[in-house]
Amino acid sequence: MWFASPADVRERLTAVDYLADDAIATSVFLASALGKPLLAEGPAGVGKTQLAKAVAAATGARLIRLQCYEGLDEARALYEWNYKKQLLRIQAGNVQGDGSGGGQDWNSTHDDIFTEEFLLERPLLAAIRAETPTVLLIDETDKADVEVEGLLLEILSDYQVTIPELGTITAVSRPYVVLTSNAARELSEALKRRCLYLYLEYPTPERERDIVLAQVPGIEADLAEQLARTVATLRALELKKAPSIAETIDWANTLLALGRTELDEETAGATLGVVLKHASDQARARKELGL
Repeated sequence: MWFASPADVRERLTAVDYLADDAIATSVFLASALGKPLLAEGPAGVGKTQLAKAVAAATGARLIRLQCYEGLDEARALYEWNYKKQLLRIQAGNVQGDGSGGGQDWNSTHDDIFTEEFLLERPLLAAIRAETPTVLLIDETDKADVEVEGLLLEILSDYQVTIPELGTITAVSRPYVVLTSNAARELSEALKRRCLYLYLEYPTPERERDIVLAQVPGIEADLAEQLARTVATLRALELKKAPSIAETIDWANTLLALGRTELDEETAGATLGVVLKHASDQARARKELGL
């Protein structure tokens, strides 16, 4: 078992500067206790990816990340063969040792080129074959095609994969699996059934203040409070892209680099580009905040 209790989760995640609330701590614990994948869903920038990284850091496990995108296929997610190296081997096999033509038959060549030596391991296969504790992060699952979901269903059901040329490979040590989704599209019910579900929202100003204090050494509590409340106000506006937690931390580091001790109107106006990356969002924020 990865964690002894939800309290153990909170303590160990806090030690790596990830502040988990009760819902997060309980979900992370149950995923380890039940051996089920954890599906973390919510808007971009609420700490879903960072949660998987924190679990790996807190447990000393290896982190393997599969970044999903439109067009991702089995070859990029699971495995593929090193075709160039196979071709060289075939060409070498067709030349006898004395340099004359002729060579071994196809069956012998086939047995030579479909071996571990020519296998290119991708994230899913790497996680299945890992012999040490591993956290498998399947990031932005909602960006992948439906076919990739079918592949995930097979792997997350039995934690095994069949490679026709090598046979079935079963996980020696089950990885701790975290899937993230920004809810750009609805994931299949079949995939959701295999997972525990955790919905992450933007933190309260109080919790975001604590996150800033944990992540940005040297910042004053009053400035962290100002930042958290200002970001909460920005998120309440109708923006194209609301500031993420990471951008709040960037803003805090920016103010430290500038030697600012408070977020006054002049400072906020000069540094607004750290948290708002669209001109229309900045214009709306300046108007609403009176900058």
